[in-house]
Amino acid sequence: MSWRFPLFGSSQQQQADPSFQDIPTQSWYPPSVVGSSSRPSTPTSSSASLHQRASDSPQSSSRGQPSPAEAAGIIARLKDKSIEELQRLLKDREAYNAFFNSLDQVKTQNNVRDELKKETLQLARENLEKEQRILELRNQCTIIRTTELAAAQDRLTDLERQKDDIMRSYSPAALLNKLQTSMAKLDEESEELHQKFLEKDIDLPTFVQKYKKLRTAYHKQALLHLAGQTSLR
Repeated sequence: MSWRFPLFGSSQQQQADPSFQDIPTQSWYPPSVVGSSSRPSTPTSSSASLHQRASDSPQSSSRGQPSPAEAAGIIARLKDKSIEELQRLLKDREAYNAFFNSLDQVKTQNNVRDELKKETLQLARENLEKEQRILELRNQCTIIRTTELAAAQDRLTDLERQKDDIMRSYSPAALLNKLQTSMAKLDEESEELHQKFLEKDIDLPTFVQKYKKLRTAYHKQALLHLAGQTSLR
């Protein structure tokens, strides 16, 4: 972060010390602070400049300039400095950096920057420590995907086919077909039993008992078949 701020002393110091009026042209200080003229501004023009900066603070803050409150705090510290100290800040980069880094706002930002740097380094170390574990898990996923997953998919496909077969075998239409097949078989057995009775291969009590059982089962299934057909219409 780079802040620029005006440097000025009291009107008495400016009048008493003419050397303040001879600001070195070799100053490394930013031209926007020193100004286009080598002579410092008068107290009146300095106050006006400060007032102008304060009124323009919404625009300048977006470019990294201090807020009016921060600028007032900086100016308050500069007012207590002598002409020699102010000129040294203009000429000596190390002196300027020392003063700049002593500002509370700069210290706060430096602390925040250091904390963020520490947190970033810590996260980076933790990520590097987990790299080996991530590689192991990735290899395991590859093995599972190429072997176990393929076998599981085949098994799933087989189970789904079995499920479809079972669902088809127990569908209403399939159950009606089974009933019809069973009815036809019972009807055929009853006819065979009747033929045996006519040929006197079995006696009457045995014929009656078996024939009655076959026909009862047949008619029960016939009723179920009829009810099923009616419900599907």
